[in-house]
Amino acid sequence: MTAMTIVSKVLQPEQSYTFSKIFDLKIEADELANYFGYSFQRKRLNLPQYEGTIDRLEELRSRIEAVMPYVSLTNETSRREVLISQVVLEVVQKTKAQLRIEYPIKVTEQLQGYLDYLLQSQTEILVIEAKREDLDYGFSQLVAEMIALDQWDRSPSQPMLIGVVTTGKIWQFGLLDRSAKRIEQGLDLYRVPDDLESVLRILICSLIVN
Repeated sequence: MTAMTIVSKVLQPEQSYTFSKIFDLKIEADELANYFGYSFQRKRLNLPQYEGTIDRLEELRSRIEAVMPYVSLTNETSRREVLISQVVLEVVQKTKAQLRIEYPIKVTEQLQGYLDYLLQSQTEILVIEAKREDLDYGFSQLVAEMIALDQWDRSPSQPMLIGVVTTGKIWQFGLLDRSAKRIEQGLDLYRVPDDLESVLRILICSLIVN
């Protein structure tokens, strides 16, 4: 039985789905990608990193480390407020990218919903999906969101789309090659605050590449 057949039993063509509903259905990322006509691979991603100075890096790291012992991170909202938003706002400050939170997008009845964070510079777009836990199926949701963005924004100036799924403490990157219709799931997991600098440098670079 092919992956297309397996997923077809879950996503019915006549039914409407949202990104969050796809997460709830617990669909494997590779099967979901194949269903929409994209190939899928898990590999180490050699993502470029911003090489300039990040002025407030240590200040941000200290601030995150200082509050973590006093904040319960048992739900998605607290993770977004305490961890994720601070990283995202630092990226916005550095890149001057437009930030949209809970941004609604609809491409088809099966590719629609709200993007937790959508960052858009003059030439690049980046999506970040926040999850309380379960990065595996969180990445499946990210696959649907990256495919939706690929079909929603047909600007030829950005050959690769970068997406991130994160619990706030753990960040995992994905890459969509638009011409090859190939999605790659990064094997590396970045931890905040320990890997904060690498996370910031990848996010910043993804929005300033020409």
